[in-house]
Amino acid sequence: MLKANTKIQYWLLLWKEDKLIDNVTYTELVFARVNKKLNTDLSKSRIKEIVNGILSDENSFIERIGKNYYVRNKKYKIRLTINSSTKRLITVDSIL
Repeated sequence: MLKANTKIQYWLLLWKEDKLIDNVTYTELVFARVNKKLNTDLSKSRIKEIVNGILSDENSFIERIGKNYYVRNKKYKIRLTINSSTKRLITVDSIL
C-alpha cells in the first residue's frame, strides 16, 4: 500500500484501495444507534444518504487508527466510525 502525504491523497487512496463508499454496510442495530447518538428519528434510507454524502465529500477528513476508519465532516458535524475489515458502520458521533 502506498503512503499518503496529504489529506487529499489519503482520501483518494482509501477510495481506490478500500472502496469505502461502495462497500459500507449496516446492521439493524446501527440505525437505532445513529438515531440515539444524534437524537433524531431518521429513516434507514436517510441515514444511508447522509453516510454516502459524507463519504463522497472530498472535504471529509479520513484517518485509519487501528482497526477503524474515522471520517469527520464539518458540514454535517458528524464523525463516522467504520470497521476497516468489514466496512461496517459502527457508530456516529456529533462533533463541533
